[in-house]
Amino acid sequence: MNGAESLVATLLGAGVNVCFANPGTSEMHFVAALDRHPEMRCILCLFEGGATGAADGYFRMKGDVAATLLHLGPGLANGTANLHNARKAGSGVVNIVGDHATYHLKHESPLKGDLAGVAAVAAHWSRAGVDAAGVAADGAAAVRAARAGNGRIATLMLPADTAWGEAAGPADPGQVPDLQRPSDAAVAAAARQLRVPGAALVLGGSALYGADAERAGRIAAAAGCDLLADYLVPRMRRGAGAVAIRHLKYIVEENVAALADVSSMVLCGARRPVSFFAYPGKPSLPEAPGSAVFDLCDPEMDVGWTLKALEAALDAGSAEPARRGLALPDVPEGALTPQSVAAAVALVLPEEAIVVEESITNAAPLLVATETARGHDLLSVTGGAIGFGLPSAVGAAVACPERRVLALTGDGSAMYTVQSLWTMARERLNVTVLVYANRGYRILHRELVNVGVTDVRRNAQRMFDMEDPELDWVAMAKGHGVGAVRVEDAAGLVAALRDGFARQGPFLIEVPV
Repeated sequence: MNGAESLVATLLGAGVNVCFANPGTSEMHFVAALDRHPEMRCILCLFEGGATGAADGYFRMKGDVAATLLHLGPGLANGTANLHNARKAGSGVVNIVGDHATYHLKHESPLKGDLAGVAAVAAHWSRAGVDAAGVAADGAAAVRAARAGNGRIATLMLPADTAWGEAAGPADPGQVPDLQRPSDAAVAAAARQLRVPGAALVLGGSALYGADAERAGRIAAAAGCDLLADYLVPRMRRGAGAVAIRHLKYIVEENVAALADVSSMVLCGARRPVSFFAYPGKPSLPEAPGSAVFDLCDPEMDVGWTLKALEAALDAGSAEPARRGLALPDVPEGALTPQSVAAAVALVLPEEAIVVEESITNAAPLLVATETARGHDLLSVTGGAIGFGLPSAVGAAVACPERRVLALTGDGSAMYTVQSLWTMARERLNVTVLVYANRGYRILHRELVNVGVTDVRRNAQRMFDMEDPELDWVAMAKGHGVGAVRVEDAAGLVAALRDGFARQGPFLIEVPV
């Protein structure tokens, strides 16, 4: 058994059985080892950002780590933007990154780079292999690190000679360290605070879906407090039957208004709400002046235990959460606008769909319209690095093959990781992609106004717009093996969405707005 084989056996023994891969020469022994283990599902991504984004989406829906296989420093660098999103989401990812053989590193070969420096940009944990005998233990440590703290980024750098050298058997990752918990005194103080008029419980992580969200709903009902979620969420249950959680916005002024009557915030699985950017004359923190902030449980702590403790402290076990009802819009007609597109999506969205949202400029009406759609899960671009939507949809579909995935993306964002369409086609994933084709980085027009610039001339216009020539999304989709259609009105969009959700495999809808 060589080092690469011991690593594959370690990963499989630890329950890591999916690898999103974009390998190169320095990973060939690892590829050969993977080839001898068909129980590891290896999924080729044609760009490293597709692999890391898919691993992020997989964790958000599966709740456990996948591996990525990347090629040296440049490959890891290509994947770093979506690792940034994964880190902000609290997703666990194990990156296996091939490097030059240890004795070759002293030479200035073309692909030599500061691999450790690149890894440090997004990883919580990183390690470079020293010899083949230690590779299995290094891999076990990487899995353990990725599962710690509710999900972290772990990067194992694997020199080629540690992969081909002789090694012993696999290693056991052992137990993940226990999550930290707030003190009983802190829980009691938070419970008292939540009973004060104007209090809000700000939720993140597992508190936004499943049993933890139900518990948060009971806490709010018993205490009489508000429930809040930040604008960009890793995963949130929404639609009919979901616990009613007020969703913050992108625009600073809207958040200031939303928080104007909130006298105190208790944070559970969430960080303090902060404006996306700084703007002249606008606040970085949208909370009301003098609002108290009680940091009870940060995202890397035991969110579930904390909610159980709060529930007990408030005697909330029999309380009934406030829930969203089902209220579908009428069939939209006429021109395609952000509002008619949102209505079409809300009307047709299937029960238990997974909505991967990177619609950027068009997000606001979409989030309002789908609040009372059929029950679904929402995944957002938590780190703000665009190019998240298509690969995350790949990972979500791999994690939950029984569920329909809808990826909503702007055309500018989708161009960052358009190669993910090919992976959807190869893996026969049930992903419907809706591309808002507004022919530019439309949000940047708004951002220019936000910083006080109103006189927009040729240079700024040409840096924001994708015209002359226009992108042809139907042609690009078909070139990647994905069926596609361009719609011209709201009725056509409703029909195309129904068609996409009924198909086996991926389908793309280009929506000019």
